[in-house]
Amino acid sequence: MRSHKLVLALALTAGLVVPAAVASPAGATAKASTCRVELNFVDAHDTDENGGDEIKVNLAGFMYPTGNRYVAMSNGDRAYSGNFANPTTTIGTTGSALFSLREVTPPAVGQGKVLGSVTAWGFTCAGLATGQTTDIPQHIFGNGYWYYMSLVMTGL
Repeated sequence: MRSHKLVLALALTAGLVVPAAVASPAGATAKASTCRVELNFVDAHDTDENGGDEIKVNLAGFMYPTGNRYVAMSNGDRAYSGNFANPTTTIGTTGSALFSLREVTPPAVGQGKVLGSVTAWGFTCAGLATGQTTDIPQHIFGNGYWYYMSLVMTGL
């Protein structure tokens, strides 16, 4: 019987066994202090032009995709984050991030015309646990166009 106690004592000393008081309770989660916000997708339900629109996303003054590239969208098309070169940012629990949908005119695409935008708010982040996600969807309507833009927020 003494050898059993000796083996347990050696195992604890070597760190092989974690005492129950030190283990994390099952299901425990930490509140997020910051969140990653990224474009999930854009759906084109009704484009401004018959041949489709040339679309970019503006995030904090940076246009996605970069340079003279854009995403061509016609009625019924869906473009994912990767099509726009993955616009992503990080916000705190009191900050915000504005993702603006823009229609540009090739060949020299600039800032373009603002079609609408989606804002990710810090108070939404404050309600998330680390690793938890939530979708932030928004319909964008205008004179002759209709888009649906979705962001995804992940607690960090």
